[in-house]
Amino acid sequence: MTENDQGNVPSRQRKRFPGISSRAYEHPADRSALVALRKLSGFDTVFKALSGLLPERSLRLLFLSDSVRVSDAQFAHLNDMLRDACYILDLEKVPPMYVTQDPKPNAMCIGLDEPIIVVTTGLVELLDEEEMRAVVGHEVGHALSGHSVYRTVLLFLTGLALKIAWIPLGNVAIMAIVTALREWFRKSELSADRAGLLVGQDVQASMRGLMKIAGGNHLHEMNVDAFLAQADEYEKAGDLRDSVLKILNVLPRTHPFTTVRAAELKKWSESRDFQRIMDGHYPKRSEDKDTSVTDSFRESAGHYADTVRTSKDPLMKLVGDIAGGAGDLAGDLGGKLRNAFGGAQGSKKSDAAGTDAAAGDGESGPESATGDAR
Repeated sequence: MTENDQGNVPSRQRKRFPGISSRAYEHPADRSALVALRKLSGFDTVFKALSGLLPERSLRLLFLSDSVRVSDAQFAHLNDMLRDACYILDLEKVPPMYVTQDPKPNAMCIGLDEPIIVVTTGLVELLDEEEMRAVVGHEVGHALSGHSVYRTVLLFLTGLALKIAWIPLGNVAIMAIVTALREWFRKSELSADRAGLLVGQDVQASMRGLMKIAGGNHLHEMNVDAFLAQADEYEKAGDLRDSVLKILNVLPRTHPFTTVRAAELKKWSESRDFQRIMDGHYPKRSEDKDTSVTDSFRESAGHYADTVRTSKDPLMKLVGDIAGGAGDLAGDLGGKLRNAFGGAQGSKKSDAAGTDAAAGDGESGPESATGDAR
């Protein structure tokens, strides 16, 4: 950030993080992917070469011509938040921000050469100042991590897949890439939520913002604890059929579900990692070039292993059981799968099929399974 920009930063009682690396707040899966990509020789050059193929220039002209650019003269309060967020995260160049007319609450950070931030009128009208500050910090976190490059590619590939969908098998390869990018991007959203908390430094404001995105401007009708309880219920609900449905529901999305984001952010806000950052102990940008890809992948693998071990999701619990009891897998796996998919009652009916079938007791099994899977 230039000296002139810093001189215009409003006075805030918030901690600043000079030279902070995005690795400080990135989700392990997001961090390992980014570290690997940054280590690839010529990667940035290749992506910038794609700028002639991607509609980035068109997008920039579109927002410039048909949206409102944030400045001291327009949406000045958002401009103050933007400069403040860049000052706190020590982002040297303040990215342009636009407000675009759209009743749906949304925000994004896109661009190959330089990131631009776009927020919708629906979001501006929905959130109060501190909630909006967390969102602006979220988007600045995307910019600091370099997420805008991959988001732009994702937008392009998604549009391309729709255009060639009529070609037999023409979009299979592209959709495979899109699916992988979406999975990574969902993790990057968790990273950016953490950046938003570092900027706003108000976990309750972050929680309120996520609640409003889920349920609208009716805070008097909502409760943070109850909202977080939904995330816990969602994680442990049902059997393996529900686990499969969760996967299918999330595949087309670029963002995790809102209750899941809230729970993840609350957990991180109470972690030792967050407290160390707030105490001034965090990875520095100057050290990024020395980061080990192997260590990043090891940390990511450890995170996923811990997630499986502690998860309440039926599928994850089954994976953990299988991983922890490979010795008796042959004798036990069939029973676990039968119980997980059919439930204990369905298992008993299957074991007693010789007697129950004659009495007609087994007829409700398929109907029950179909009803639960909707």
